[in-house]
Amino acid sequence: MAAVTALRSSCRAAGRLVCIHRVRSCSSIRFIKSKYVCVFDKSALKFSHQQRLFRTSAVSCGQIVQFKLSDIGEGITEVTVKEWYVKEGDSVSQFDSICEVQSDKASVTITSRYDGIIRKLHYSIDDIAFVGKPLVDIEIDASKGVASEEDVVETPPMSHEEHTHQEIKGHKTLATPAVRRLAMENNIKLSEIVGTGKDNRILKEDILNYLAKQTGAILPPSPKAEIVPPPRKTEAVPAAPKDKARKIPVPVSRPIAFSGKDRTEPVTGFQKAMVKTMSAALKIPHFGYSDEVDLTQLVQLREELKPLAEMRGVKLSFMPFFIKAASMGLLQYPILNASLDENCQNVTYKASHNIGVAMDTEQGLIVPNVKNVQVCSVFDIAVELNRLQSLGSAGQLGTSDLTGGTFTLSNIGTIGGTYAKPVILPPEVAIGALGKIQVLPRFNGKGEVFKAQIMNVSWSADHRIIDGATMARFSNLWKSYLENPASMLLDLK
Repeated sequence: MAAVTALRSSCRAAGRLVCIHRVRSCSSIRFIKSKYVCVFDKSALKFSHQQRLFRTSAVSCGQIVQFKLSDIGEGITEVTVKEWYVKEGDSVSQFDSICEVQSDKASVTITSRYDGIIRKLHYSIDDIAFVGKPLVDIEIDASKGVASEEDVVETPPMSHEEHTHQEIKGHKTLATPAVRRLAMENNIKLSEIVGTGKDNRILKEDILNYLAKQTGAILPPSPKAEIVPPPRKTEAVPAAPKDKARKIPVPVSRPIAFSGKDRTEPVTGFQKAMVKTMSAALKIPHFGYSDEVDLTQLVQLREELKPLAEMRGVKLSFMPFFIKAASMGLLQYPILNASLDENCQNVTYKASHNIGVAMDTEQGLIVPNVKNVQVCSVFDIAVELNRLQSLGSAGQLGTSDLTGGTFTLSNIGTIGGTYAKPVILPPEVAIGALGKIQVLPRFNGKGEVFKAQIMNVSWSADHRIIDGATMARFSNLWKSYLENPASMLLDLK
């Protein structure tokens, strides 16, 4: 009897083991720990099933990565989001443009570091974004791996020039973000285009010319947008007979209803930089000096050279002559091309003549500068000015274009006015403001009246290191070069 009972117990145990083995082979579920297999008691088996007996594999999902705004250099800690190139749900690849941001010094295009899908935009247009904070959330394929969090936050500083360079087939292609966006919209590879700008930079005109060759169309040059005041609205009045006096309309008085409200906006972008710079300029004791310049001969010379420059695709204004004459004067008076340290203990004489040109743009006052004017010809300066004006109008000036200035000229005469009181841009020590050119009567050496092209100039200098006599002598030398342009040939290098 005892043997029969033992045999029945063995059969039941074997049956349970076979069931467990069947579950294991048919359900693709495996055991975690082998110590639970040896337990054949019904209650123990039920407990093991609920707690530790099985493990299943979850479906692999994409990983969300917070793409953070990296340091763009120049000590910038916050930027303004000006434009988004993507929206939530869009797919992006590495080096695709995500957005354009603007600091108080330059505009920068932010590119993606990952391949994935945009899941969240952390900022809206005109919001302030901070360096090191999330910019967008990108869902990436977890199987491809992702950079560590430290790699996302502590990216090395990148300048604007690095954003505008692209490695294509072993060489660098130079183009602004706006040009790259135009090429991308028309499915054009930048490697197939030959740039005509400085250092083979690809310009907007190069893209348009390439499109014209592909389609056989003739594209006219894009004119510069000009702000034209709207015509004054007048009511149509029937013509009165000549023998009757014209009737003067009597205005009808109506109650004025005004429902406008005050608006408060934060100071951002270039305006914020101007607040900072002008506040520092108030610490400088300004010395002012003004004079007038007879540009009659220079006006005639420019009219002769203007068609030649246009044949080379460059617009020749008076500004290249003003800049070159200033550089030649700085060679004789280098103190005007210097800087004073904060403690007023040392004066640094700058080797390069990086002459800034004040520009009035939609973003506010900006002062890009022409580098190394002392080794540039008048035509070279004109080419660089054309480039800076094009980028300034598009809001695409880089940090290198806006920094490193040593001397500044402000051509306020293009808007109007004769005299001004320019404010020095620290750490520079001198600045000049140019008035408009007027046709005025003047006397020659014989006492005869003649028609002269007169321009007024106003200088401001740091009176801590520059005296009035030095400023006057520099102005006289600069004036002599412009009144007699042929004399510049003697000192040109």
